[in-house]
Amino acid sequence: MQTIEEIVSLMSSSGLRVTDQRRTLAKLFSETNGYLSPKDVYEYMGKSYTGLSFDTVYRNLRVMEELGVLEQVMFEEGVKFKLHCREHDHHHHMICLGCGKTYPIKFCPMDQTEVPSDFKVLRHKFEVFGHCQSCAEEEGLQER
Repeated sequence: MQTIEEIVSLMSSSGLRVTDQRRTLAKLFSETNGYLSPKDVYEYMGKSYTGLSFDTVYRNLRVMEELGVLEQVMFEEGVKFKLHCREHDHHHHMICLGCGKTYPIKFCPMDQTEVPSDFKVLRHKFEVFGHCQSCAEEEGLQER
């Protein structure tokens, strides 16, 4: 997990102005293990910055994703963000819907996918959603 200083340094070295709001955003994600929706971030930031717009929050989330600081995942209820996991090898994730804990998938399903010759893959994502053992026990879910 990245520290606030590492995130701020990456923003600065990429030519991004490091404002107090962006520093607070870095702090929030460096201290959060799970995924946050833009609304979660907006509500957290709104406690410290009156007059902050949702557009500003969303724009900063996108910028941090483009810098590689955050990962974006599409859940059924919408997009959420999490601090980039810092695994060095290409991989995908299994994600607990209860607590947001992630487990790496160490192979890429694209290696076993036949891509038609008239289709050019630009990027791909692959996530598996479920419950970790702890959340499954709390929810009373049966093992399958």
